[in-house]
Amino acid sequence: MKWTQVIDPLNNIALSALLATVPIAFIFWALIIKKMKGYQAAVWAAVIAFLIAVVFYKMPVSLALLSAAHGALYGLFPIAWIIIGAIFVFNISVKSGQFEIIKHFMASISSDRRLQALLIAFSFGSFLEGTAGFGAPVAITAAILIGLGFNPLYAAGICLVANTVPVAFGSVGIPVTVASQVSGIPELAISQMVGRTLPLLSLLLPFYLVVIICGFKRSLEVMPAILVSGISFAFFQWFTSNYLGPALPDIFAGIFSMISLMILLRFWKPATTWRFPDEPTTSASGNTTYSNGQILRAWAPFIIMTLFILTWGLRPVKETLDAIGLIKFNIPWLHNAIQYHDSASLLPQTFKFNFLSASGTGMLIAAFISLPLVGLKIKEGLRIFLATLNQLKLPILTIASVLGFAYIVNNSGISITIAGALAKTGILFPFFAPILGWLGVFITGSDTSSNALFGRLQQATATSIGVDPVVTVSANCSGGVVGKMISPQSIAVAAAAVGLAGKEANLFGFTVRHSFIILFLVCIITLLQAYAVPWVIPTYMSIQNSTTTVKKELVTGAYYLLALLISVIAVYILTRRANRHPDLYRHSERNARLPDGQEAE
Repeated sequence: MKWTQVIDPLNNIALSALLATVPIAFIFWALIIKKMKGYQAAVWAAVIAFLIAVVFYKMPVSLALLSAAHGALYGLFPIAWIIIGAIFVFNISVKSGQFEIIKHFMASISSDRRLQALLIAFSFGSFLEGTAGFGAPVAITAAILIGLGFNPLYAAGICLVANTVPVAFGSVGIPVTVASQVSGIPELAISQMVGRTLPLLSLLLPFYLVVIICGFKRSLEVMPAILVSGISFAFFQWFTSNYLGPALPDIFAGIFSMISLMILLRFWKPATTWRFPDEPTTSASGNTTYSNGQILRAWAPFIIMTLFILTWGLRPVKETLDAIGLIKFNIPWLHNAIQYHDSASLLPQTFKFNFLSASGTGMLIAAFISLPLVGLKIKEGLRIFLATLNQLKLPILTIASVLGFAYIVNNSGISITIAGALAKTGILFPFFAPILGWLGVFITGSDTSSNALFGRLQQATATSIGVDPVVTVSANCSGGVVGKMISPQSIAVAAAAVGLAGKEANLFGFTVRHSFIILFLVCIITLLQAYAVPWVIPTYMSIQNSTTTVKKELVTGAYYLLALLISVIAVYILTRRANRHPDLYRHSERNARLPDGQEAE
């Protein structure tokens, strides 16, 4: 038995869209007004979406329940699996005592919270987004900021806001690749168009982040750092996306903005050191010294994890690992049981248990490999892993509930109803195009999923009103990045990373206004691109078919894995060798203190 999606259940697209927004509006009400716990809001939203789907959209009860179950399963793997891996690595660093050295090292670069946020949340977070995505950047960077002494709410909120401009090129450019596949527009053209939108936000975001932390006046004190961070990031994001494609913008921009800022801080320091008002004013002892070997040893788990994330994100590696360990099956009674509203095609419902190629698995392997380097035994590592699972049990429940809600909304056609209403706005559609992307990421937690959901609609609607479709398809990517910071899935991940499980409402309230502000900017930019400055639109030709064979991917993947093995061995050798002669080179916080020597404010 096949069921066809219903798009206009009330025979009035405006009323149907109003009905479709009820579950989404409930989440806003539950988290902002009622301040429910995250999992409670997600469960109730799923119940409301279920009732609307069954009663108004006439979706069979069995299909609605199976959709929720499929979403919850996806929430457990790979999403929750990534969070477990990220927090496990961080907990190893903390339990072994190595994170204390990392804190001293970061303080030697700058103990100023504003500059630490730029380095870690903005630049390092972008690098992680480009390699892993799926919540890992927020989980890792927020955990590091907490370890450095950040206020938990600010640590999570700042990392969520910072994790906007990189999202469109996350996971080695997968969101752009999917947008290309569903819209028929060449991948490079979408990459170029997104790369002519997001760099404008990249220029502003470092300043915006620092203003959130300390206010406008205090932000001016670190303007040189803000400019260096923003300009270097925006330039490499633009250059890479326009000339190299969507796979490397986040990685290049993140690395070069970190390097640029660290070079600046060797020659310039802010006049005052800023910390949170309620933060203890004590700082690391000026007499504490660490050798380069000790510093390398402390960073080793994160270096190895980064190497694994980078390698695991490469397509040939994924192909190779999936050839060895992949369990893929269709969801019984749900696969191909739902027909798309606008075609005779059936909606596939397949679960991919890629237990080897999942990013969480790579992080888990990196964590266990790092144990001997930080002085822990396997038995101690297993104990920390079990404690990590216990620590994350409530966030995992929240993530599963959120994805169950998302799958009901998508499979029933509720999300398409809202999209259909926005598509009726005619010549104003370019302004609303980013809102569709924002909505898609809010619901699904993924820019990739949002592009798969709305990419074809964006292309068709733009063509019908005489606007180049690359503008609106790219706007779906760019608008989606802003929805990431308030997606219930992202909120749950960030809350888990900083120990705010059950307080997701506070975090949602922190980020929601920033999401609307930045979304409005993207809407204005898109409208201008469509009508006022059409010369920024790239010229493009039809998509060329790829000739890459699976066999070639497998061979290339094997080489990449070999390179990873060599890199990890190199980290081991360097760490062991440096710690064997700890007095050859020493790193002293006394020599690296801020020149003013003032207490934090």
